[in-house]
Amino acid sequence: MAIAISKKSKGRTPSTLWRHVFAWVLMVFALFPIFVVISSSLSKAGALSTGSILPKTVSFKNYLLLFQSPSIPFGRWMLNTVLLSGVNAVISVLIGVFAAFAFSRLKYRGRKQSLQALFLIQVFPSFLALAAIYVIFEHLSKLFPVIGLGSLGGLLLVYLGGSMGGNAWLLKGFLDTIPMELDEAAKIDGASPSQIFWQIFLPLTTPILVVTTLLSFIGTFNEFVLASIFLQDVSTRTVAVGLQSFVGGTFGQNWGPFAAGSVVAAIPLVALFLSLQKYIVSGVTAGSVKG
Repeated sequence: MAIAISKKSKGRTPSTLWRHVFAWVLMVFALFPIFVVISSSLSKAGALSTGSILPKTVSFKNYLLLFQSPSIPFGRWMLNTVLLSGVNAVISVLIGVFAAFAFSRLKYRGRKQSLQALFLIQVFPSFLALAAIYVIFEHLSKLFPVIGLGSLGGLLLVYLGGSMGGNAWLLKGFLDTIPMELDEAAKIDGASPSQIFWQIFLPLTTPILVVTTLLSFIGTFNEFVLASIFLQDVSTRTVAVGLQSFVGGTFGQNWGPFAAGSVVAAIPLVALFLSLQKYIVSGVTAGSVKG
């Protein structure tokens, strides 16, 4: 029996060896850019600008520059980005789940046409409307400066308009997998549509809601095109727009602070992934088996 087990284990080794090698190659390929960015952030001159991967001397000068320089409001950029991303994620997912519940469970005239129109709108990329958005909010800033061009409130409205459709479609696909028997049993017990939503559907959709909120947060956190056009003042910039100024104009070609800012900006996203790992796994697999 021992001989049979040893032969079986030896037979598995060649077939699994290439998988381990392939996995290690993918890990190195994925971690190499992160290593280069961290290495550049610890170099005084910036490893990206010197052409060297390893820093000659390890220094935290770039990190201190981000928070101690009066001309670089990096802390303000982080606060703007976290607040903007968090508020957009919560509101867009909340509206999206309301719309998904209506599309999935309520029967009303024009439901099919509304779904088709929502899908058609998602086909066109958002940057096609950049010129129209710019002109609209430029005129709006004269009447309501709080939500006009250059304000975080106005940019939030733009993000909400672009993300609600995609969230509604994603959440509707999950709600369709919930058995209709739950609705019928709740209606027999006298539950209203609002009670069915809050007491039955919302607890069942917690994993997918967490995943959708996280995706919305990350998408807003990393968004650059709309923010770079919309936000004009240095103090109102997001992290993506602010870091671009290190290598694209305002602060010159400063790859060291750029890399340090990238590392600091990645910390909230990594923390979110680690804290919500349980919900992410269950949310991604949710709906794969119906019923």
